[in-house]
Parts: sequence; C-alpha cells; structure tokens
Amino acid sequence: MIDWLADPWQFEFMRRALLAGALVAMAASVVGAFVVAKGLAFLADAVAHTSLAGAAIAFLAGGGSVVISLGAAGAAGATAVGVSFLTRRARLREDTAIALLFVALFALGILLISRARNYTLELTSFLVGGILTTPVEDIVVMGALAGVVAIVTLVFYRELLFTAHDPTMAAAAGVPVAVVQTGLMALVAIAAVAAFRLVGVALVMAMLVAPAATAALLVRRIPLIMAGGALFGLAAVVVGLYASFHADVAAGPAIVVASVAFFAIAFMCSPRGLGLARFPRRR
Repeated sequence: MIDWLADPWQFEFMRRALLAGALVAMAASVVGAFVVAKGLAFLADAVAHTSLAGAAIAFLAGGGSVVISLGAAGAAGATAVGVSFLTRRARLREDTAIALLFVALFALGILLISRARNYTLELTSFLVGGILTTPVEDIVVMGALAGVVAIVTLVFYRELLFTAHDPTMAAAAGVPVAVVQTGLMALVAIAAVAAFRLVGVALVMAMLVAPAATAALLVRRIPLIMAGGALFGLAAVVVGLYASFHADVAAGPAIVVASVAFFAIAFMCSPRGLGLARFPRRR
C-alpha cells in the first residue's frame, strides 16, 4: 500500500504536475467563490473556450508554452472586456454577449488550429490539457497568474464582495460597480487561463465551479468557500493524478471527474443537499 501511494511521486513529471495542480486549485478557488455566488459559470466556460483563439495564434506563430499561455490570457481578457462593453454600450443581455463572443472566438481558434500539420493531436491537447507534460516555464506562468488573482482579490475584496451580493447598494455606496464587475470578469479570465494548460479549455469550467460549489454546500462565508474550494481542488488533483498513474487514464479528465465526485458526496451528506431530508433541523 505504501509503495502504491509513494510510487507516482518518484517521477519528476508527477511532482511538477502536482505543483501545477496546486497553483491552479488556489487560483480557481479564489475566483470560483465569486463565480458560484454571482452565477458566472457561463462566463467562466466562455472565457476558457475563447482563450483557444489566442493560444492558437501564438502556437501558429511558433511561440513556446509561455507565449501560448500569454496568447490565451490575451484572448480571455479580451472576452471579459468585450462582454462588459457589449452589455453596457450595445445594451445586450450579459448571456447574449457571452454567447456571441464564445462562439466567434472558439470557432476562430479551431479554424486556426486546423492549419497545423498535426491538427487532431494539437486540438486534443488544447481541449483536454497536458498536466503530465507541464514544463517548468508553464508552472512559473501559472504561479504568476495565481499570484495576480490572489493579490487583486485581497486588495479589492470588499468591493468585489459588495458588488457580488448587491450591485445596486454598492453603487449607492460609491463603489464603481462597472469597473469592479469588469475586474471580476478579468479575474475569471486569468484563473481560466491558469487552468487551461492543466485540464484544457473543455474542462476549465469544472475546475472553477465544482470545488467552490462543493465548499458552498458546507460553509456560507466567502473566505471559507475559498479555503474549502482550494482543499477540494487540491484533493481532486491528487486523486486524478493517482488515477492517471495507476489506471493509465487521461489526467485532466480524471481530475475533473474526481472534483465532481467530491461535489456529489458533499451533496448527499450536506444539510443543504440530500442530508436535509434525512436530518431535518430542529426549531
């Protein structure tokens, strides 16, 4: 049993994957708490998929892993700003603006990647990630992105929290709601890019939503949801890596399945889930 647990960590690529997963779990949990509280799951999914366009441009230009990540960050950030612009200037509903940019940039990304010689291989890599082949440069980029998310959230925590719960009251209190909401979208984009290299654009939303949603079943306060989301996210990474190593399955999808499994277990046990019917509260 001890050998079964210790064997994966004898390899450097597994240790790098664990470090990358820990960084992404931290960034995703911080942003995920606001995504769950404000209902931004669709935005998280959109910025993850639209980042494919920026990554594809950087890839076709011959850029390395760092340049590809930066390209993805540029496209994701442009999506966040574009959603805010279309919502306020074109007076579109937020979900309509998200859908327009989603389909446009995601299709553009696939169109560009189709020009690559190994089209199917490269597209699969972008869609489901490659955590087991994460180079040191990507870990540095993930660490920088996670640091930006943590610092910005810490500095503007009150404004983000106030705007997320009651934007009307926040505006009346003098909070620049439009700027804060755009900034929150940008943070979602940054966290999505950090997770993009880990699990691919198709599975980023699960990393941003599932751990935070699991924590939200157990605790109420946003800081506790962040901490709990980080723990559940890290646990999912560890379980997914063990499954990949011992069962020879894709690591990214295994991490996502583990993350959703934690949510299912919490839902069955939590008073806010099925546990409410089994153990009713006394008045």
